[in-house]
Amino acid sequence: MTFTSQLIVERSQKGSRSSVKEQEYLCHVYVRNDCLAGVVIADTEYPQRVCFTLLEKVLEEFSTQVDRIDWPSGSPSTIQYDALESYLSKYQNPRDADPMSKVQAELDETKIILHNTMESLLQRGEKLDDLVSKSEVLGTQSKAFYKTARKQNSCCEIM
Repeated sequence: MTFTSQLIVERSQKGSRSSVKEQEYLCHVYVRNDCLAGVVIADTEYPQRVCFTLLEKVLEEFSTQVDRIDWPSGSPSTIQYDALESYLSKYQNPRDADPMSKVQAELDETKIILHNTMESLLQRGEKLDDLVSKSEVLGTQSKAFYKTARKQNSCCEIM
């Protein structure tokens, strides 16, 4: 993955963002105009926008904490950047890290609830229609019974 990341960064233009599929993962690359670059390797389900938000925040903070002179020759053993661990742990769940993802997830949940509510309302409406038709049938049958009973009772007179 290190080789792939270096290759993608070398082939990317300054000020560009791109995503490259590598096996079952996506490599999200952000190369700033000052040639500072970052790569996030995530599965295909992880939102692309969240990856680029993470890259932007990490690179911005890195550029303020580490001297620009150390960028080309630096390595994890020579450059101390402790904030990366906290960013990585925060961004493990994109819903918690990104307000837009959180809102989108809440909207999706609301949509599901609304869909279920509408479905139950339609079922209730169908049940009400069945009850109305049954009551009409029962009303018709009771009228027929009443007429039959009157005919039966009309032939006999009580003295």
